[in-house]
Amino acid sequence: MLKKTFGMISLGCDKNRVDGERLLGEIKRHGCFITGDLAEAEVLIVNTCAFLNAAREESIATVLEGNAYKSGKLEKIVVTGCLPEKYIGELFPALTEADVFLGVKDASELFPALERSYKEGRINAVGRGTGALSERYVSTVPHLKYLKIADGCFNHCTYCLIPKIRGKYISYPMEELLAEAKALGETDELVLVAQDTTRYGEDVGENKLIELIQKISELDNICHIRLLYCYPEVITDALIAEVKRNPKVIKYLDIPLQHSEDRVLKLMGRRSKKAQILALFEKLRREIPEIAIRTTFIAGFPTETEEEHVALLAFLEEAQLENCGFFAYSREPDTPAYKLKGQIPAAIKKKRVKALYKKQAAISAEKLRCYVGKTLEVICDGIDYEKSCFIGRAYFQAYEIDGAVFFTAEKAEEGRRYRVRIERADTYDLYGKAIAF
Repeated sequence: MLKKTFGMISLGCDKNRVDGERLLGEIKRHGCFITGDLAEAEVLIVNTCAFLNAAREESIATVLEGNAYKSGKLEKIVVTGCLPEKYIGELFPALTEADVFLGVKDASELFPALERSYKEGRINAVGRGTGALSERYVSTVPHLKYLKIADGCFNHCTYCLIPKIRGKYISYPMEELLAEAKALGETDELVLVAQDTTRYGEDVGENKLIELIQKISELDNICHIRLLYCYPEVITDALIAEVKRNPKVIKYLDIPLQHSEDRVLKLMGRRSKKAQILALFEKLRREIPEIAIRTTFIAGFPTETEEEHVALLAFLEEAQLENCGFFAYSREPDTPAYKLKGQIPAAIKKKRVKALYKKQAAISAEKLRCYVGKTLEVICDGIDYEKSCFIGRAYFQAYEIDGAVFFTAEKAEEGRRYRVRIERADTYDLYGKAIAF
């Protein structure tokens, strides 16, 4: 049996991270070592993203950079994830630096393909795996873990490659998810993710997200649950009620919007309209006054007018969202939007993204200033050595995507919660001092 030391570089989203953790789980199951020092790795796994052209370029550059380690201990490079899943026909003959190619559901093929590669040379094993929910080796901070509840998507937004890469929406069986959540051990924050979390179960006949949340809440090892990627049209009154009444569900929703204006939303293949979105926000804040809402927007979608851009800026002012991400539209081949006339020049897209960030920065800063002088419950994520303090998050801050709370304390342990008196705020972060419970 193959006994090697493995290193991994995982790119892209948290859903991709879970796939990478299944590969790490295979490595552990085979009794091999995992190192964070790439100079010590004999096998390097590059878990790629292919969502945007920039992500594809980053993935290929990472493989090329990794190839330099072959002058030392590195023997094999495994390229896995979205890039080979979608582009293996082009990738295999061109990216000769890689020795093994796996797709998004091929964790079970890692060792068989590697053993073949040591005997036969370069191997294409894309699509040969079982896709089973194999054991994971968690790569996040110990107190926070992700649970990917489904794969694929059937929304077919006109700018998005995900259905072409990962296929139709497939909900993972609830009993397997519950077993996986239990096997993750003591977990302060379990983050539920999928391309569209709110549609869990619909592919097999009935929406089961609320039932899944309730059953996970019954697990003693799970303290809190955070919901990411909840599409607005599927946030029902029943789901709002569950978020409100369930003490384990963090009062935070990530609701991808992509735009505010009806004409652009329709071109994007989105199902919501501005009035519906604003009504949803009003309902959420009425039912759950402390709710924190995060979203993402695309600037410069084909034919977006200056007036529609200005309207999106006004929407930000009206919506008063806690956290936002903004991205320039990326024209992706093999998507319907690629063929649209009225593509926006890159300079204008960049200018619009900058204006959106500036607007939201002012909103975020004002919201954070309201916490100065107040005490917040903060989970400690570790130490920030540059700032010489601890780093943590309040409930309205998701791990690695929102701002943070930097705080001083005589002592603080990773994964524990502390009361932090906030002393100052900037655009995205809070600063304070831990006080006794």
